[in-house]
Amino acid sequence: MAQAQAATADVGMIPSPSDESNASSHTSAGGRATPISDSSPDAYTHRRPLPFAARAVDDDDANEGDAYELKEIGSSSAVQDGEYGGGDGDAHMMPGGSRSEHERRSSDSTVASFQLYTPDEENAVIRKFDRRLVVFLAFCYMLSFVDRSNIGNARIAGMEADLQSRPPRADYFEWALRAFYLAYIVFEWMSLLWRIVPAHIYVSLIVLSWGVIASLQAVVTSYPLLIALRVLLGIGEAGFTGVPFYLSFFFKRRELAFRTALFISAAPLASAFAGFLAWLILWVGEGLPIASWRLLFLLEGFPSIIVATVAWGVIPDSPETTSYLSPRERKIALLRLRHEKAQQHTRGRSPSPSSSSIHKTKPSSSTSGLNLKDVLAAFKDPKAWLTACMFFLANMAYSTLPAFLPTILRDMGHSELQAEALSVPPNLLAFGIVLLTAHVSDRVQSRSPFIAMHALISAFGYLVLALARPAGGVISPTVRYLAVYPAAVGFFSVVVLIIAWSVNNQQSESQRGGGFALLQVVGQCGPLLGAQLYPDRDAPFFETGMWACAAAMFGVAVLAMVLRVYLSWLNRKLDEDDGKGVDEEVQGLFESGRAERTGFRYIL
Repeated sequence: MAQAQAATADVGMIPSPSDESNASSHTSAGGRATPISDSSPDAYTHRRPLPFAARAVDDDDANEGDAYELKEIGSSSAVQDGEYGGGDGDAHMMPGGSRSEHERRSSDSTVASFQLYTPDEENAVIRKFDRRLVVFLAFCYMLSFVDRSNIGNARIAGMEADLQSRPPRADYFEWALRAFYLAYIVFEWMSLLWRIVPAHIYVSLIVLSWGVIASLQAVVTSYPLLIALRVLLGIGEAGFTGVPFYLSFFFKRRELAFRTALFISAAPLASAFAGFLAWLILWVGEGLPIASWRLLFLLEGFPSIIVATVAWGVIPDSPETTSYLSPRERKIALLRLRHEKAQQHTRGRSPSPSSSSIHKTKPSSSTSGLNLKDVLAAFKDPKAWLTACMFFLANMAYSTLPAFLPTILRDMGHSELQAEALSVPPNLLAFGIVLLTAHVSDRVQSRSPFIAMHALISAFGYLVLALARPAGGVISPTVRYLAVYPAAVGFFSVVVLIIAWSVNNQQSESQRGGGFALLQVVGQCGPLLGAQLYPDRDAPFFETGMWACAAAMFGVAVLAMVLRVYLSWLNRKLDEDDGKGVDEEVQGLFESGRAERTGFRYIL
């Protein structure tokens, strides 16, 4: 008690811009906090006086001095960075400030938790990351998805006839798809490099590789050469799959699904853009001496080369090295993630009163290495394998329908130009629904119900497509085309939420890296199987592929609920260890009449 009370007299505060003019009323000449009378208008108000403990939260910036965070001794009700608060920002206070009822999130506790930055300041940092980092990464992913999926547009634009051998081999196109995903799977370990190689270098190099390789596809003269380039393209794009893992260095667990959605939703947007661009190029290229499909590869690959040069200056290596944040904002970007880092180390244990003394810790840099033991532990984790199996099934549809959709639409009786144009609207709708679903999922802090719902929606769309021939003409081409909408909307949303769920439910950054690598290695086997599901002999209805994808999406719904039950059991175990006995459905939100949870809990 005496030690904690003495500590409050030596607490360094990060100055708020709004408080600098009144600093003398709160601090001594040396910048140290001074006791404030209860009668002072700027004093912190409580229903009763309580002792505080000061804990160092950062001492990395020599120019700004030491910064400390105040926590109450023995109180489990202190707001812990708002991870489960469900709001737009954390409940923070500056000296002389006050919090509204909305900011306190209706806690029944009378104990205040004082932090070193305001919710508005934190939201400003988040907005900058959203606008400058997430949007740029989404744009890069859009380019990568265009580069990988434009082969379907090129096929109906004349590539098949120009590259086919004599005598022709019917499986060349399938091998072109398969080669990409084989390389993609073998090099999935590159997603771990986000924790080792500086991000601005890593992103610039891999985006440059897409642009060069995708553009070179325009000059190939045979399918074997195209297949070789697709292998190299798969290697380059494999490294970019770790972006959700990278985003977890900047965002909290409750913020991650929407940011992952902003990133992954670039895929349906890219499909829509690629379809429109292919239609435009085919229309313009009819009067040009170069083959339309070659022009398509060239124009869709070259932009990546330009973006690679921009990435060098835009991509930050870590929150504290972000160039477009001010020194104070960089400090806030680091501090706001401290609670989750503490949870990762405690692994669900509540902080004990003995931890209330001052502990000065160096901030863990986002460029530090990986813990090999934790990485390998993810490969023995049942929840990581369940998530990976779900991703495998979802990827059967996610990676194949965009590639085969132009062919499917053409075989419905549409011209090449009509097929390219009709592939755009389903992807645009999927883009909007994905963002909405991820936003709601983040707000309610739940994944499994949304995954199951969208998986069943997608399965319904595929069932309609699969029954088109057996129905004997009852299902018209128009109905078949409309069935593409729920199929596409469903699997795009499922993929986004599975990725966010996987990253959410590993307790350390090394485990997240290992779990994410496992997710990608197993999940990317789905496209290998999916590429075999649409052979030319099944045209124009492709029943084999439609039935397989319908079954896969139904399997995703089942596995999502199985994983939910397993995670609920794990949460009960954590509650028992904490001695709380709290219902796992609370999900780390406020419990009626009780305080917030302080330890790690799995998101269901």
